[in-house]
Amino acid sequence: MSTMASVSLSPADLARYSRHLALREIGIQGQEKLKGAKVLLVGAGGLGSPSALYLAASGVGTIGVIDNDRVDVSNLQRQVLYDTHSVGRSKADAARERLLALNPEIDLVSHPVELRAANVREMFSKYDVVLDGTDRFTTRYLSNDACVILGKPLVSAAIHRFEGQAMTYVPGRGPCYRCLFPEPPADGLVPNCAEAGVLGVLPGVMGTLQATEAIKLIVGVGEPLLGRLLTYNALDMRFGEFRFSRRSDCAVCGDHPTIHEPADLVELCSADVMAQVRNLVPAELRELLGQAAIIDVRAPAEFAVSHLPGAVNIPVAEIQQRLGEVPSDRQVVFICRSGARSMTASAIATRAGLKNIAHLEGGLLGWAKDLDASFVVAPVGSN
Repeated sequence: MSTMASVSLSPADLARYSRHLALREIGIQGQEKLKGAKVLLVGAGGLGSPSALYLAASGVGTIGVIDNDRVDVSNLQRQVLYDTHSVGRSKADAARERLLALNPEIDLVSHPVELRAANVREMFSKYDVVLDGTDRFTTRYLSNDACVILGKPLVSAAIHRFEGQAMTYVPGRGPCYRCLFPEPPADGLVPNCAEAGVLGVLPGVMGTLQATEAIKLIVGVGEPLLGRLLTYNALDMRFGEFRFSRRSDCAVCGDHPTIHEPADLVELCSADVMAQVRNLVPAELRELLGQAAIIDVRAPAEFAVSHLPGAVNIPVAEIQQRLGEVPSDRQVVFICRSGARSMTASAIATRAGLKNIAHLEGGLLGWAKDLDASFVVAPVGSN
């Protein structure tokens, strides 16, 4: 983080940030680093809202917000940057106004545009740290690839129903998002918040964690989430951790990368993909036990706690590299805890041309609820 501008604190700063200054790990030097830092938020929705509020309150000197959406009344259940009077306004502009009201001593830059390969270099090059809080896989991979290529730290988070995950990438210090998930599913195949729903407070938890990671990176304290996927389940009130390593064959940060420039991912028509994937309820899967190939895409630690008879464990992060292990002569059913990871695996397999692909709707949580109350479903990231 040595590229940040050198600044000094004013008397007003000393009063506003006195609780930070009392922390030995931050103090005046750390607060000066925060004041000189420039952080970019990709997305000003559920995750971006708490991230932006806490970064502004903490005294990050320059905050940029990229979002080309407008505030909808349905956003107000979780996107705490906005209020009822914001409905219909540009999110980037409304966010700028709200954050300046919280802290008028910082600089806010609104970017009411869609992030694309054509503008990502120009956008990212102006900032020290990037926070990705989008719900589109195309943008998530574009942000990751651009940060790797430009050498920018990235804090990424995602949410689904009652579950969230977060990770951090720092150039030269750990694996990137593609090391964990080499290939994205088609946009639209994995349900977004509007389709699957989301607990209103969930993005508050994960977005605050993103802000925490950014502050740690800027100040240079603590241990960031490098090579660790932090998971959170609100229903169980459990945090978990899945460790992963840099892949030497990673397309963007590997030893011989094939991605040298940020590029817009080709978006497949979700209807075409969905038409090829069979959705099974637990009772239908029970009839297929012993006949179909059951592939459990959870982490090995989750699989070890309990799994269906005959199931084979191939973690979702390894599906792309292990497609050769997926049978092509019979029905294949991907399963996971809640259905999100199995949909991702189904998308990857379908895009690769495999046929007879199905997934278990509602995952093993649905299996336990509908068929076997004694079946223990491990929390995400169990260890």
